[in-house]
Amino acid sequence: MGQDILNELEKRGLIQQTTDREGLAQHLKEQQVSLYCGFDPTADSLHIGHLLPVTMLKRFQDSGHKPIALIGGGTGMIGDPSGRSTERSLNETEVVMGFARSLENQLAKLLKFDEGDNAAVARNNYDWLHNMSIIDFLRDIGKHFSINYMLAKDSVSTRIEQGITFTEFSYMLMQSYDYLKLNEEENVSLQLGGSDQWGNITAGMELIRRKRDIEAGEEVNVFGLTVPLITKADGTKFGKTAGGAVWLDPEKTSPYEFYQFWLNTDDRDAVKFLKYFTFLPVEEIEAIEQHFNENPGKREAQKRLAEEMTKFVHDEAALEQAIKISESLFSGDLKQLSAHDISTGFKDVPTYEIDNGEVGLVDLLVQAGISPSKRQAREDITNGAIYVNGERNQDVQHVLNTDDRIEDKYTIIRRGKKKYTLIQYK
Repeated sequence: MGQDILNELEKRGLIQQTTDREGLAQHLKEQQVSLYCGFDPTADSLHIGHLLPVTMLKRFQDSGHKPIALIGGGTGMIGDPSGRSTERSLNETEVVMGFARSLENQLAKLLKFDEGDNAAVARNNYDWLHNMSIIDFLRDIGKHFSINYMLAKDSVSTRIEQGITFTEFSYMLMQSYDYLKLNEEENVSLQLGGSDQWGNITAGMELIRRKRDIEAGEEVNVFGLTVPLITKADGTKFGKTAGGAVWLDPEKTSPYEFYQFWLNTDDRDAVKFLKYFTFLPVEEIEAIEQHFNENPGKREAQKRLAEEMTKFVHDEAALEQAIKISESLFSGDLKQLSAHDISTGFKDVPTYEIDNGEVGLVDLLVQAGISPSKRQAREDITNGAIYVNGERNQDVQHVLNTDDRIEDKYTIIRRGKKKYTLIQYK
């Protein structure tokens, strides 16, 4: 079973580094393994940059192993320097704890927290870090690490020229202590992380070796595994859009926006992301790839990617709504949309508020800035360039009334092929 999971991960291109590949394969084959990955609560929601480690935990859980999601309530107050050129802003304890609760609730929806003998567990490193004195920290942890050893780690060395505070410098020791505590309390023997975490992971293994193998005389097998940092074919950063981060919280990024993010994946990335993020069998992905290569215009890979990820993070109902909005916008058939669908799908469309009364179409086009003048508005209407709720309107005398409203809240005006304006009634 363990050998199979590593082979599966390699087929998907999901293993960047491992410590002792053969030893880990044997370890996974012989027993149910407890493994963990950390998530620092730097916001009140996970974003899609967290999805790869989350899906990795789920893959191991589906293979019979026990995942532990470590919420970094303690380390989140310090800030991980890995992969950053500047120091993170530090949040107050109450804020970090609120973020931590939100992240745990999200993870509970993505991992199985209440099923069988390999149910996922959430831990918070604030539990063992917040009462630790500086004297205990330096005597019990700090003495096991030389400055030279720490400076050799990429997470530290890449920041030396720009400058790194002692606060961030100590992050590696805190993460190492996490691995030690989870090894002692949860029998964790495998840590997962992005490839930028390699130095922190191996430092944790070294601390366990020193504290348990040497000091306590116990023989402990521990391992580390990293996944690749995700790069996009066009060179832009994965998970960022013009509107900012793509969040897993539907209140911050709607399921429609989430669906659209995956649907707009570059052709060069679509199959790779199917392998990275979805739980479709590799053989099925290869069949999708063949069809996709034969007819890339159908965007079969992107559609399947968007469907699978929206179902995984949200649910089937959210996926159906996202598809409904997408198809309505594509076809121009907008009357089937609800007010909620419209507020979701037209989030970034220019909006014009008017009083709750009747208004002439010509006047509205000018007032809302859709047409620059009444003369142009009349021309736009007679030329067939104006659509009201997806239907062409060529009547310059038309007065918009309640029949032109969707749930008495919105009217959607389109000029030409793509210029939408959302009319919202006060």
